[in-house]
Amino acid sequence: MLRRQFISRAAQTSLVVAAPAFVTRAWAQEGVNAKTITIGSSAALTGPLGGFGMDMKTGIDAALAQINTKGGIHGRSLQLQMADDGYAPARSADNVKKMLGDGGVFALLSCMGTANNAAILPMVEASAIPYVAPLTGASSLRKAPTRNVFHVRASYTDEAQRLVNKLLGMSIENIAVVYLDNPFGKEVLADVQRALAAKGHKPVAEVALAADGKNVDAAVAQTLASKPAAVLLGTAGAASTGLVAAIKKSSPLLPIAGLSVAMTIEGVKQLGQAASGIAITMVFPDANRAKLEVVRDYQSAMRAAGKTEFGLGSLESYINTRLLAEGLQRAGRDVSRDKLRNALASVHSFDLGGFSLDYSAAPYVGSKFVDLGILGVGGRFMA
Repeated sequence: MLRRQFISRAAQTSLVVAAPAFVTRAWAQEGVNAKTITIGSSAALTGPLGGFGMDMKTGIDAALAQINTKGGIHGRSLQLQMADDGYAPARSADNVKKMLGDGGVFALLSCMGTANNAAILPMVEASAIPYVAPLTGASSLRKAPTRNVFHVRASYTDEAQRLVNKLLGMSIENIAVVYLDNPFGKEVLADVQRALAAKGHKPVAEVALAADGKNVDAAVAQTLASKPAAVLLGTAGAASTGLVAAIKKSSPLLPIAGLSVAMTIEGVKQLGQAASGIAITMVFPDANRAKLEVVRDYQSAMRAAGKTEFGLGSLESYINTRLLAEGLQRAGRDVSRDKLRNALASVHSFDLGGFSLDYSAAPYVGSKFVDLGILGVGGRFMA
């Protein structure tokens, strides 16, 4: 069924760095008062991944409003302090450095990007601030001895393996890989190479795409020159949108598949009919299918916030925020960073309503869930 949807839908459309010296001092227990707990985040609200950042913020805001409407956590409301980094790692580091230096945030939530997280993780470990759900699936950032970081999503390695195995299982073997020319894209490329090698294959082309998409025409020409049976996207954000549009213009019948971060809601809108038939890995349930309790809760929170468009990005950040709230609830009224860290580590087989998380051992990774969906008309996954 998946092979038919994937191909027929296509046919229907014409590193962690050394810790800075400033983090060696002890940190005050900040970000909490009698009425509020402040959570910090650095993400791209502008730039090539601005669409992802805005989707993420929408989900966090909806979750926080839902939690606070019900009385908050032990009588305290949760507040978000989010800083735009434009997907630039140096800006991410500056943002987090300022948050820690000002002492205004109690924990971190869902900072975005592989290189961005590599830049801030030394500060996280040195300051011992609890950090929930980095928005990256990079396996390179999921290694011991990180004790303050609680990942939620499955890794890009898991996604790449599932996607490659599915394509090969549909007898689609000549796969070209287009990847962002940055640490995220290069790590995805390596994951895909290993997954293909395990089955005795290798990419027919490996094409680097600039993060801002400026070389898209050359990248498409190089990709199509390899005569692939399918294109696998190791790209994200606006660059993916331009790439898919260019591929579809030159070769409308060519199947395209990507990891969970490949497309944003806005990108799918811009592509219109050209998005139909794209295969995407899913590391969370379908945000538009209210079969699961957690999805119904998410949709209710979104509607209460005046949002009627649902997507994997905002669902992911909604779930991430719910996990943080669970940790704060378990930590008790007399909360501290140590208590929150221990509370999160005590989360075992925690069912949010059809989506479970477990932090039985470090490095802490809560979920291994990976599914595969095919985008239909309007950007929704086909049943």
